[in-house]
Amino acid sequence: MIQKILIANRGEIALRVMRTCREMGIKSVAVFSEADRNSMHVRYADEAILIGASSSNESYLVIDKIIEAAKKTGADAIHPGYGFLSENAAFSERCKKEGIEFIGPDAFAIRTMGDKITARKTMIKAGVPVVPGTTEPILDEDLAIKTIQEIGLPVMIKASAGGGGKGMRLVKDQAEILNAIRGARSEALNAFGNDAVYIEKYIDSPHHIEFQIIADKHGNAVHLFERECSVQRRHQKVVEETPSPLLTPEVRAEMGEHAVLAAKAVNYAGAGTIEFIMGDDLKYYFLEMNTRLQVEHPITEMVVGVDLVRQQINIANGLELNFRQQDLKQTGHSIECRIYAEDSENSFMPSPGIIKHFSEPLGLGIRHDGYVYSGYEIPIYYDPMISKLIVWAETRKDAINRMKSALYNYKITGIKTSIKFLERIMNTPAFVGGNYNTHFIQENAAFLLGPNKPNPECEDMAMVAAFVQYLDKLEKTCIQPISGSSASNWKEFGRKRNSIRL
Repeated sequence: MIQKILIANRGEIALRVMRTCREMGIKSVAVFSEADRNSMHVRYADEAILIGASSSNESYLVIDKIIEAAKKTGADAIHPGYGFLSENAAFSERCKKEGIEFIGPDAFAIRTMGDKITARKTMIKAGVPVVPGTTEPILDEDLAIKTIQEIGLPVMIKASAGGGGKGMRLVKDQAEILNAIRGARSEALNAFGNDAVYIEKYIDSPHHIEFQIIADKHGNAVHLFERECSVQRRHQKVVEETPSPLLTPEVRAEMGEHAVLAAKAVNYAGAGTIEFIMGDDLKYYFLEMNTRLQVEHPITEMVVGVDLVRQQINIANGLELNFRQQDLKQTGHSIECRIYAEDSENSFMPSPGIIKHFSEPLGLGIRHDGYVYSGYEIPIYYDPMISKLIVWAETRKDAINRMKSALYNYKITGIKTSIKFLERIMNTPAFVGGNYNTHFIQENAAFLLGPNKPNPECEDMAMVAAFVQYLDKLEKTCIQPISGSSASNWKEFGRKRNSIRL
């Protein structure tokens, strides 16, 4: 059984994994770069070890350094979190070679599902619906034009090794085809070292629905229902919720079955996510598989009541799942907002710097997965996400209201954050009504990105603060205290107020 886990990651996900390790009585090891010396995950772990300079290319992405740290600290397993090396087949293989348990799928599953063209072929063979398009890399531009004409515009040009919105181009006009293909290939080569692209039919009014799956090493696989992830900016998720306001029980059950089929098609073991794209007509197609824990996994945990990290560790230990599909159900509603250190009023520019004050929201049904604190400096080297704010309530309406309250009570000063932007999302009629798709932010840009309106409460507080400061100044310059007076501070405040005849 696993005794010590090295978490090959940083920030909030490293802390998230460590908390479950502590509950299970497993020792945790943090790795950190020079920029992360003062990060909370370094303080929380049982052990911590420096692995390199601030750049991720010199620290968190260097397999040799991660393996060396695991050996040096005696860790018998590695949890990759998400991002960095989490979907790196070579890393999974290296762990196996070194006799270290990789808490995730094997290299075959990662490699098969990581290449989008191979994944499409695998899903077609497994009977999972895929978006109409090509199953081979596009190398000949004339053939690409002919293929697109056969499929029909609009189409998406996508990098086969892609992710995170890189190497993607939407083509609506025939005159755009060549530039789109060349641009996607160039971007894919720079981002992934692979310029292979393929063509997919573009789905109008697309909804991004993903299903959480989990499978053990004994052939058992289940889904833990869906997450609605259609609130996106530049193909990056901003807000997620579950259950999806779009799905019917019948479609949910059918999609879940296809998600399990997709996992079994690659003999998957561990936690993963099958992503689908869906039209307004509720017709859905396989999009991709994420062979790791997702950023938004907490909302699934909130409505299903399963600790996904604990399940990952149990599976790595060779244990069978202790539940079956019929044992699982969704209870209530959960929403997650990603809190970024960025300026939403200035093209979402990153906002690194020192946090002067930090106060997280608390209360019933509120969960905060973060890693920052007052005095912590947000580094410039990594993704600007600083925390995830998650709420649960019995109904979707109550969950939205709880999120509004939680965002209002979330205070961070010293840097710019996306909190106000997220508050506007919660108040957007389309979101409140559950009638939105991946174009949500563009379609509601005027409301979401407009200038901040005056807040009467803030104005009142500012006036009170200015008044108190003015009184304090008067006290020091004009009003002499009464020697030996036993008058209360409130009475003294009244005398001063009358003396200046406000």
